[in-house]
Amino acid sequence: MLLEARIHKFCFDQSTKARSKMRNIAIFGSGRVGATLATGLAAAGHSLKLGVRNPETARGKWTGPNAMFASLAEASRDASVVINATPGASSVECLSVLRAELKGKVLIDVANATVRGPDGIPSALLYPNSSLAEVLQAALPETFVVKTLNTVLSPVMANPDLLRSPATVFVSGNDDGAKAVTRELLRDLGWSDGSIEDLGRIDSARGTEALILLVPYLIRSKGFANFALSVVR
Repeated sequence: MLLEARIHKFCFDQSTKARSKMRNIAIFGSGRVGATLATGLAAAGHSLKLGVRNPETARGKWTGPNAMFASLAEASRDASVVINATPGASSVECLSVLRAELKGKVLIDVANATVRGPDGIPSALLYPNSSLAEVLQAALPETFVVKTLNTVLSPVMANPDLLRSPATVFVSGNDDGAKAVTRELLRDLGWSDGSIEDLGRIDSARGTEALILLVPYLIRSKGFANFALSVVR
């Protein structure tokens, strides 16, 4: 009986620990990135709500897992973590009006803000002397902004094993607690602790956001395929 009690307590403790890590997450954006992240986080057991400008239109085009659709403001109200997967060029406009709804929440920014050339390919940074993450943090001073996943193509975000060699995913942010939450969610998406590189404060996102300008040249040289950068020591 004592052994059975210990086994029961162990199982209960593990179950409680697992439940304590499940989060209410709002994903802003329902495109490829939003669908990829929703699929990976839903598989890990998190509760999801998709925040979009037009819920009815987005629901009809959705290719991800079952999820609730709502306005950006409504989706963020019950969430402890919000993921920005909106187009980077319009992210500040979309999110800056949600200052009250995003107060005290972790905002994981995975977008890149670029100027598009005539061919539609990124040709310059929209915030060349700063970064999208920094501008969002300035617009939302009571929100904990963390930059990550913006250096990998969307399929790799939730499945780094698609690559033949281990990749590196970078994290930037001012708050250690928010970065710990982000690291936890990255692990849920399949990233190992050894592959997660904490670059420091939010201004370090300038480096990772600038990497988007390398992508078009790599695609022209190597073809369109899943790839990522890796820090090799």
